Amino acid sequence: MSSCLSGNEAVAYAIKQINPDVMGAFPITPSTEIPEYFADYVASGEVNTEYVTVESEHSSMSVCIAAQAAGARSVSATSSCGLALMYELLYIAASCRLPITLACVNRTLSGPININNDYSDSMGARDTGWIQIYAENNQEAYDNFLMAMPIGESPGIRLPVMTCMDGFITSHAIENIELLETDAVRRFIGDYNPENFLLKKENPLAVGPYDVSAYYMEHKVQEAEAMKAAKARILEVAAEFEKISGRYYGLFEEYRMEDAELALVLIGSSAGTAKAAIDRLREEGVKAGLVKIRVFRPFPGEELARALANTRVVAVMDKSEGFSANGGPLFAETRSALYDLKERPYLIDIVYGLGGRDLKTEDIEKVFSRLADIALTGEIGPIYTHMGQRSKEEIE
Repeated sequence: MSSCLSGNEAVAYAIKQINPDVMGAFPITPSTEIPEYFADYVASGEVNTEYVTVESEHSSMSVCIAAQAAGARSVSATSSCGLALMYELLYIAASCRLPITLACVNRTLSGPININNDYSDSMGARDTGWIQIYAENNQEAYDNFLMAMPIGESPGIRLPVMTCMDGFITSHAIENIELLETDAVRRFIGDYNPENFLLKKENPLAVGPYDVSAYYMEHKVQEAEAMKAAKARILEVAAEFEKISGRYYGLFEEYRMEDAELALVLIGSSAGTAKAAIDRLREEGVKAGLVKIRVFRPFPGEELARALANTRVVAVMDKSEGFSANGGPLFAETRSALYDLKERPYLIDIVYGLGGRDLKTEDIEKVFSRLADIALTGEIGPIYTHMGQRSKEEIE
């Protein structure tokens, strides 16, 4: 079924098709439309969801935690400072092994205040124990949300899942996408049947009690093992999803990497710009390629190392500043992943697009030009740089 929808509409429609038990949400740009559209479905009786209006994002995640712990399937949506306000609860949701599904519409974190896209919000939450899946376009935003529940709710995983898309670029742009029939979605998602939950009178339990030092580390190791196991589960769900949709998803997407000597690693909607530039460079004989990271948590380190093993020079492009003085978070993960290769490509990091700064095909071509120079001379130059910012003289 083909339809023309914005990313926010597509995710709201996915939630409608799932018909979760509870939604706790508080409006924040640019994710506001998701709960708005869904509230319409609730008001018109198209879903049976209990929609809980709250006073903040902290409270919306509290609602989701309580509902999921009671045995109800719960969802939310947020952006930027809203995700930051949930910060305490993100850890609690993951440590209590509650597979909540959250749509994160990526927006830069204040300050200075800015409502445009980068990944500073979700990257700031990268170590909270949530699975993170990123979309390049509206189709992927819809598909990722549908796949999130069978991943997170799997008995061997039981972790919350954050599906991310680019604020305004994806959330508000309208594209033609293919929707599944609701009956097919319901069969694919299945019922939520947790083994243990608060309302199960046959097996009383506590959720979130004080965890003394004699037990805390064991629980964290279990959580870490679940994140490791999530990679295989993500691929299993993707294979099941391909059967009903015809669309294939992996941990990342390789674009023209079969013989690539120069490559980019990046996340999200920038991949579309990069693909257009790579096609142009290929026509000129440049062996350029791209790895678009789809799953950031768990990070596909071994798989990424294999994908980049035969390249000569790689630029990691971070749409988030890590303030480590050594590059952004995607660079740190990629560099670590390549460490065990016997022959590693040259590697640089480029931080770009902060606060919604534009990325053009010409910018990508300049990056590849720099990679070609490195391949020719062996001179890397600065490993960690920023791209697209004006000089002090230009600002003045």
